Amino acid sequence: MKNIVLLGAPGAGKGTQAALIAKEYNIPHISTGDILRRNIKEQTELGKLAKSYIDKGALVPDEVVIDIVKDRLSESDAQNGYILDGFPRTIAQAEALSKVAKIDIALNIIVPFETIIERLSGRRVCICGETSHVNVLKGNETCPKCGQKMFIRDDDKPETVKNRLDVYEKQTAPLIGFYEKAGVLVDINATSVEDTFEAVKEALNK
Repeated sequence: MKNIVLLGAPGAGKGTQAALIAKEYNIPHISTGDILRRNIKEQTELGKLAKSYIDKGALVPDEVVIDIVKDRLSESDAQNGYILDGFPRTIAQAEALSKVAKIDIALNIIVPFETIIERLSGRRVCICGETSHVNVLKGNETCPKCGQKMFIRDDDKPETVKNRLDVYEKQTAPLIGFYEKAGVLVDINATSVEDTFEAVKEALNK
């Protein structure tokens, strides 16, 4: 199987597609966001450091993230392919990654920014882990799973989402050129989850 990088703006649906790919091809979905959130929840030193950046909508420094990913890629389940979601986010990270791993394909999930702002700023989460959207909740912000009040994450607030997209444009979008130059970039125009996944599978099976 292939070593895959998922590209796309925050809220483009990379996590959903990564989970589908992981299940279909039986390879690990490696999300730097998940690793960082776990550290934040456990209030490790790394978690506290990461939270100070994330709450402002800024990126966690390269050296911190690179060390996390290198450790994860050395684990046994990542030896027959993996999906990287949320990494690399800068050219410096991509160059560091190229020294320790061969990337076979970079899937670029394309979604209009206005769609992303509506999608993320409407997202609600619960301390039990349940996630929903205001369009589904229709004014009732009680968790359908456990009955507690759902809330908006700091990094989903509209002003933070806009800042995250600005950061993406400046720092992460150049990765498209990096992987295009490497000859491994495939653009995927995101529509429904199912149709997007069909386009992803077509790209991976070539």
